[in-house]
This record gives sequence, structure tokens and C-alpha cells, in this order.
Amino acid sequence: MRRKYGIAGVLLSAMFALAACGGGGSTGGNPLDSTSAAPSGSASAGGGGKAVIGSFDFDESVLLASIYAQALEAKGVQVEEKPRIGSREVVYDQVKSGGLTIVPEYNGNLLAFVDPKTTAAAADEVDTELKSKLPAELEVLDSSPAEDKDTLSVSKDTQTKQSLNSIEDLAKVSKDMVLGAPPEFKKRWQQRFKDVYGLEFKEWKPTGPTTADALKEGSIQVGNIFTTDPKMAANNLVPLQDPKNIFAAQNVTPLLNKAAANDTIRTTLNGISAKLTTQSLLDMMQKISVNKDEPATVAKEWLTTNGLG
Repeated sequence: MRRKYGIAGVLLSAMFALAACGGGGSTGGNPLDSTSAAPSGSASAGGGGKAVIGSFDFDESVLLASIYAQALEAKGVQVEEKPRIGSREVVYDQVKSGGLTIVPEYNGNLLAFVDPKTTAAAADEVDTELKSKLPAELEVLDSSPAEDKDTLSVSKDTQTKQSLNSIEDLAKVSKDMVLGAPPEFKKRWQQRFKDVYGLEFKEWKPTGPTTADALKEGSIQVGNIFTTDPKMAANNLVPLQDPKNIFAAQNVTPLLNKAAANDTIRTTLNGISAKLTTQSLLDMMQKISVNKDEPATVAKEWLTTNGLG
């Protein structure tokens, strides 16, 4: 009897040990659980790893994050999405701390955030400098040809009446104009506009996603609008030329927490960047902004069309 009891005890102990080893692989677990042996997204987390993907608080960022998420899920990565977190000031720190694994970024604005004194403008210059100045916790992958660049834009009427072709032309009239932009834009750009172009505006109005509409309605005279915003053409708006390159290249570029990423994540996201173009980004944003399609649906269509879904 004593011998039989001992064998049963050994078998039972082995079963408990196996169960304990397998417990970390549950898809229902928190990918950021501090009790996990491996960091979120790491190769040792099992299968394709885990990834927490965040996005900024605007539609294009949500779209790009959904493209990343669905492509990684197709490769066996366990994905948690955290959309519309907020501005770069918030999102950057979360990637650095490991609360987020990935966020779709824009190389020029990210570099200006990391080093406000940078003068890099061309995409290759921006990428080289960015890689050298990011903290050790972070890395960027391949930049996409797709670019969504900041502009200072005006209505066609304002352009004609004030003879405005470039940002430089604004200097003579900016003190009588209201600039509309996201809330954080003033803090980032007010001094640089003054230093580079001599611009001082009558008022800085936080308009965010409604900037193009505010320009059309006339409640602002200058707006910070991105080049892939379908409302640029729909509202007959004119982006002013930037002869002094105050706005650097803005190529879509994945930003990662280095410790939480693995080869599956890196290879998949680089594959997306290789196929993402400015025109495809504009086409997708047209479906979201004008047709009111859901970002996740548009993301799935693009992935399927490009053999990445």
C-alpha cells in the first residue's frame, strides 16, 4: 500500500508541475502580467509572442494600429489593442515603459519630439538620426514610403486674397490670423515658427480633427492639416509650401519597445511598411472619413489585397 501511494504521489506531482508550466500560455491572461516569466511580445512567451498595440487619438493612427494588429494575429501573435490613447507625450512614455509594445509613428515628428533641435529633413537623414537618438528601451523598424506630412493650409479664398503660396508668405499677415491645430501643437511649434519663419498668430485655437471644417467655415484662417486628409481636396484647401523644411519627412514608422518585440513582430511589420504607400493611405482614409467605414474593416481589406492578412 505504501508503494502504491508513493507512485500515485509522484504522478500527481508531475501533473501539477506540467499544469504550472502551461498556465502562462493561456490566451485569457494579461499580456502585461508582472508575474509572467517573459516580457510581453518576447519570443519565449510562446508561439508568436504577445503584443500590446496602441494608437494616437486620430483615425489614421487607429487604422495603422489595426493593420499591425490583424497582420500580427495572422502570424500567431496574441494581440491586445489600445486605441486612441492620446498624444505623443502620453503614448511615447507608455512604449518606453513597456506598457505598449508597438505604436505606428511618423519618423519626422518622433525625431523632433526626441530632439527638438534637430535639423534633419529628408527621410534617410531623419531615420539615421532617429536610430542614434532613441533611448535604449526603444527601436524603430523600416520606414514606409507612405507619408502623412504636416502642413499649414489655408482656404483657396484666403490664398488668393492674401497672395499666399508658402509659409514664408504668412509672416506679413499671421498676426491677424487664427491658427487651428491639435491642442499640443502650440507647445511644440510656436517658438519654431517664430524662429524659422517669423510667424506670430493672433490666436492658437485647438481644433483637432475638425481643423479642415473650421477652415472651410472661416472660424480659423490657417490650419494644421495632414496631407492624407481627404478633406483637403473636398474642402478646396491649399497646403502652403515649406521652403525651409520646418516640417521634416513624416513616413509611417513602427516604434517598438525593444525588450517586448521578437523576430515575428519585426518581420511582419517590416513587410507591411514595404507595401504601404501614400496613395494607399489616402485611399483608406477616404473610406473612413468620407464613406464612414470602420478602420478595422478598411485595414482588413488592405491586408487581404496585399497578401498580408
